Amino acid sequence: MEDQVLKILTEIRDQIWGIPLIVLLVGTGIFLTYRLKGLQIRGLFYSLYLAFIKRKEDEQEKGDISHFQALMTALAATVGTGNIVGVAIAISTGGPGALFWMWITGIFGMATKYSEAVLAIKFREKDEFGTMSGGPMYYISKGLGWKWLGVMFAVFASIAAFGIGNMVQSNSIAEATNGWIGIPNWVTGIILATFTAMVVLGGIKSIARVTQIIVPLMIIVYITGASIILIMKITAIPKIFVLIFESAFTPTAAFGGFLGATVMHTIRMGVSKGVFSNESGLGSAPIAAAAAKTPNPVKQALVSMTQTFIDTLVVCTMTGLVILSSGLWTSGHTGATLTSISFASFLPGGFGEFIVTISLIFFAYSTILGWCYYGEKSIEYLFSEKAVKAYRIIFVIFVAVGTMLKLETVWRVSDIMNGLMAFPNLVGLIGLSSIIVYETNKYFYKRK
Repeated sequence: MEDQVLKILTEIRDQIWGIPLIVLLVGTGIFLTYRLKGLQIRGLFYSLYLAFIKRKEDEQEKGDISHFQALMTALAATVGTGNIVGVAIAISTGGPGALFWMWITGIFGMATKYSEAVLAIKFREKDEFGTMSGGPMYYISKGLGWKWLGVMFAVFASIAAFGIGNMVQSNSIAEATNGWIGIPNWVTGIILATFTAMVVLGGIKSIARVTQIIVPLMIIVYITGASIILIMKITAIPKIFVLIFESAFTPTAAFGGFLGATVMHTIRMGVSKGVFSNESGLGSAPIAAAAAKTPNPVKQALVSMTQTFIDTLVVCTMTGLVILSSGLWTSGHTGATLTSISFASFLPGGFGEFIVTISLIFFAYSTILGWCYYGEKSIEYLFSEKAVKAYRIIFVIFVAVGTMLKLETVWRVSDIMNGLMAFPNLVGLIGLSSIIVYETNKYFYKRK
């Protein structure tokens, strides 16, 4: 019975994450890039300046957390297992060219992420707790006037939070600590649930205080380890880039443990894992952006745009280059194992494995924190503010439960819910694109 359910869910997942959704996700990014005149390219340095240099003049603006805290909360949810596991799966099944298509997804995804944040702040509102609430459910219902579609998004997001944002992550942590130092899964579950409760029960301000510390730290540790390896292989890097570009447009032949890949499969793996990693178009990140202290929508949207740049064009690229430099992408291994043995092949004495394992633990834990906030805001939209405290408690319980489950079914349901989240969000972005352009032009006209 369980196998049959899993088979049905897999078929549904494959249908939802088929070519139409991939075309819609990338196509929306291309459409918004055109309408915004390539803002993610021409405005990148300015957006990084806003993101990483504290803007004191914004501290008294409406909102709950700073620009930087909003960015770190969103990064907490996206810089996760996708950067370690997703990249490895994309390359080991789609070939080196999959990394190129992840870059394409990231570049156009920056315009999507920017647009989501503009609308999230434009249509946000204050709840009875005095905190800001925003995201696709608000801009779809208030901007388009389609409340039913906003409700659908909130339902899909609240369910997805328990899967990809909760049990999948806690299970990954439990398996990593069990295999690394032999801690039983149930012990990890109790410890993890305790630490999660200490943070999420305090709401967005508590989550932001923690993520602004652990997210930069974990990214720096991971990038440092990868950079050491790439410096060791510096002479081979040009050849690796040639391999990536060639494989992006030509079929990759089967050899070693690699089964070969058509160009279409390479594109599909690169785009789907790129979206899985940076979540551009899914509509999750603008929920965090809506909480930022900012005088106008565009300022925070520029900050939010850097999330995709950091996630896909920096962290995922580092992972992909290390895997390709090791030559182990044809070994037959995949997922976290492939990333781990790739790092270990350059950094002996268990140091490479340590970097990947400790990064996976913190990446996954931060994802739990970020997605708890996404889920609670979706529940708040559906059932009012009074349901939030109960939701947080249930969410914490499922963190522990997730460490002791076999998660194939949970993975499938999560993938389905993530895909279903994208449809109403992309409808909202396309339908409200004129507002995005208007707010953008108004901001830069005043800035001149």
